[in-house]
Amino acid sequence: MRKHIAHGLAVVLSIVSLGAAQKPTSSGSEQTRSNVTRNAKPRTKPYQVGTASWYGDYFQGRPTASGEPYDMYDLTAAHPSLPLGTMVRVTNLHNGRAVVVRINDRGPIVPGRIIDLSYNTARVLDFKAQGLQRVRLDVVQEPQTIAVLHN
Repeated sequence: MRKHIAHGLAVVLSIVSLGAAQKPTSSGSEQTRSNVTRNAKPRTKPYQVGTASWYGDYFQGRPTASGEPYDMYDLTAAHPSLPLGTMVRVTNLHNGRAVVVRINDRGPIVPGRIIDLSYNTARVLDFKAQGLQRVRLDVVQEPQTIAVLHN
């Protein structure tokens, strides 16, 4: 139970840190969404764009390519070519939700898919019910603050 609470708290902290907003810079009316988009810095070219899938309890506890047991509640993913341990920002192109995950396994095996996400990652990105979703992958180059909870 404590492990699930800790994982949930880590997910919330990840989402909050990715979606933190600043106050408007001018007094008066609030900035509109279109102003934020128009004034935003141009995005860099994505590492990869394509279809993601997720895997869950069937693989729970089985060894991953990194040697660690698969935990469906961790924010992890399987990618066929990225080095194990690489941090990747995965953005759901349907709803804009994004989360940073660690590559700890190989896959996907199904042709046409670019990444397999853990159950919890799919839940955070809000597409576990669909099973598949179009995503953008960006390799995280700069070290970022990551909340780590120890039981």
